[in-house]
Amino acid sequence: MLQSQVMRLVERRLRQACLPVNFEFWNGKALRLSDSPSVTVSVRSPKGLSSLLMPTLGKFARNYVEQHIDLIGGAKEIIRLGETLCQASGRVARKSLFSPNWRWHNRAADRRAISYHYDVSNAFYGLWLDRRWVYSCAYFRRPDDSLDLAQEQKLDLICRKLDLKENQLFLDIGCGWGGLMLWAAERYGVMADGITLSRSQYQYVSDRIRERGLESRCRVRLMDYRDLPEAEQFDKIASVGMFEHVGRKNFPAYFGKIYRLLKPGGLVLNHGITSVRTDGAELGSGLGEFIDRYVFPGGDLVHVSAVTEAMSRQNLECWDVECLRPHYAKTLWHWVDRLEARQDEASRMVGEDRFRIWRIYMAGSAHAFERGWLSLFQVLAAKPLANGAAACPLTREHIYAQ
Repeated sequence: MLQSQVMRLVERRLRQACLPVNFEFWNGKALRLSDSPSVTVSVRSPKGLSSLLMPTLGKFARNYVEQHIDLIGGAKEIIRLGETLCQASGRVARKSLFSPNWRWHNRAADRRAISYHYDVSNAFYGLWLDRRWVYSCAYFRRPDDSLDLAQEQKLDLICRKLDLKENQLFLDIGCGWGGLMLWAAERYGVMADGITLSRSQYQYVSDRIRERGLESRCRVRLMDYRDLPEAEQFDKIASVGMFEHVGRKNFPAYFGKIYRLLKPGGLVLNHGITSVRTDGAELGSGLGEFIDRYVFPGGDLVHVSAVTEAMSRQNLECWDVECLRPHYAKTLWHWVDRLEARQDEASRMVGEDRFRIWRIYMAGSAHAFERGWLSLFQVLAAKPLANGAAACPLTREHIYAQ
């Protein structure tokens, strides 16, 4: 009886939406709405029916990850189907001002969260990242730029915004697989330091430094940003894709630490995902809970205005703010396409559940950036000189000059 009711409800919704999708059920029954479906949903158990009866996007994703349903088709069509089923409005939920675990950011918790997300397998990330292994938003100067080119353009954009000069001391907080620090050392001649909490990333970067013969210019450390000795002073600092893990209650400690590590006249660039709501509400339709449970435990997003306020409270003067929202949508779709192209390898490498988590998370995130549910900003700020002057170029010409 329940299955028949669900099938009638789903059929009515999808016929109204004119979506080319078919459904198959574990008991052999089927709902065929198209002769050439773009997506086929295979409901593998009665529990999978919950994805179709009063669904949320988070529930839809969770049942896919836990293999109660199979989704056959391209990721874009699957996400469109999920949104239609859930009647998503495109607005962020108002139910919560904070992510579920906003209070628990400390050294041990942050280390566990970073390890969960990044210490999956270097080889797994290598299947779908670009040739420089950059796991953050790329920069597409032209719509048809390749992912490799767009990521190199992003690395160079950051270096230009920071106005890097030869032999300056440069710190990359949350250095990932070393793409930015290696680019800055090789192209701009800086002395580059990187820190990470991921052992896999630390080992990878250490190997790349040795392979490139950059031991005299580059150093990577397995270290929490809070433990960086403040006797060390840097001309320029970047934090790319790490800010989301900090937690808003730690903003004073985070930006205060950056201020104390910067030399007077120094610059910092903070690159991170932000909420589109000023109240910082989590993503609606169960997406916030899904991401916190399966992808980024303890992730905490705020509006860009909260970022600039937090920086200003620590005497970091904001000089430039740029939104890269459409760039991250394009980046994520590149990653999804590359991951799907190597699905069998990925599943063998990390398991079917983990493959599904990354596939549905990245596709859902790409859709969220396209729809304006999430955003991303680069914020450039300066530590003033003792007399209050700033050591910034008068114009942005140095950023875009070729």
